[in-house]
Amino acid sequence: MKYDFTTIMERKGRDAIALDWLGKGWGGAPDAPKEGFDAIPMWVADMNFATVPTVQEVMIERVKHPAFGYFEPSKEYYDSIIRWQKVRNGVKELTAKCIGYENGVLGGLVSVLEAFTAPGDAVLLHSPTYIGFTQSIENAGRRIVHSPLIRDEDGIWRMDYADMDAKLKANKIHLAVFCSPHNPSGRVWKEWEIERAMEVYRYNRCVVISDEIWSDILLNGNRHIPTQSVSEDARSRTIALYAPSKTFNLAGLVGSYHIIYDSYLRDRVRAQSEKSHYNNVNVMSMHALIGAYRSEGYEWVSELCQVLSENVNFACDYIDRYFPGVNVMKPEGTYMLFLDCTDWCMEHGKSLDQALKAGWDVGVAWQDGRAFHGSCAIRSNLASPLSRIMEAFERMRMYVFTD
Repeated sequence: MKYDFTTIMERKGRDAIALDWLGKGWGGAPDAPKEGFDAIPMWVADMNFATVPTVQEVMIERVKHPAFGYFEPSKEYYDSIIRWQKVRNGVKELTAKCIGYENGVLGGLVSVLEAFTAPGDAVLLHSPTYIGFTQSIENAGRRIVHSPLIRDEDGIWRMDYADMDAKLKANKIHLAVFCSPHNPSGRVWKEWEIERAMEVYRYNRCVVISDEIWSDILLNGNRHIPTQSVSEDARSRTIALYAPSKTFNLAGLVGSYHIIYDSYLRDRVRAQSEKSHYNNVNVMSMHALIGAYRSEGYEWVSELCQVLSENVNFACDYIDRYFPGVNVMKPEGTYMLFLDCTDWCMEHGKSLDQALKAGWDVGVAWQDGRAFHGSCAIRSNLASPLSRIMEAFERMRMYVFTD
């Protein structure tokens, strides 16, 4: 490979909560490992890989100029997004006026909530559910109604369209959050699945927030279908949220963007986004995106997805072989595993807390999945060099999922 995905990068003390928060009791962080074990960070959804070199190159070049005054996003910024969406997702006819900066996907979510709902209103979500959605929606004073995903006979997570429709009607819901690819299950929705979901939303006159931040992290040849592409109606009722942060490990730089084709939706969202006077692009964030979306970034992401596919394949094969009672759908996108430990805990007379703690003690710094509405689930990040993933699973076999 052209890029390095094997070096174990030292992040401790380098502004990384994935390591620096361990044992501090903050934000649901895991306990620090016992003496004799180093920490393998698997709980925060960022990567233990160096970003594509062009990100640093473009940022360093900008830093050489000693003025950092007021500015507006450049034509190159918008052109980079338009080109990325065209090449990666087949998006046509995207123009700069449809693109708007957001400090983060969750910030964009809150702007939409403020634009189209009132405190106390209900919002539809699929569960299991990304914890950031839960916190943002509840902090904004809105009420969450869950439509659970269902595992089919092959163990694949599916939407329950009848349940979605019934709950939209019963709760008079006109705003829904759609996560594509889905976090934390790892589903990459097929086109027909998105079409059916969007028909349900259309029948119920729902504005749709489509979180597509994971759209570049595709495993084993799966393909992302932008929600706005499945029909003219979907294009006109959907607010799509994207970011380079998950793809290129840039979360600490802050910066995402929305794509909104309908002028009415766009005006309402932008009116809310601008009210705080803080939802403005940072000059270094802008240049980081430009660096990420250069030609090298396309090649880097292709290699990243190969590496992550290998990690996921290894992990799922290992679970099947050594962890009877632990169930998981092999993710089609993202780099997160969502382990269902229900059967294993029942068979071994253990609680989920005991399983989590056993991992933390030996440096497997994974995450309690109950906050994501998995009643006996563990969420685990596989975006590390394969050698570290292999070490983590060996520790799980020896010290956690034992007979």
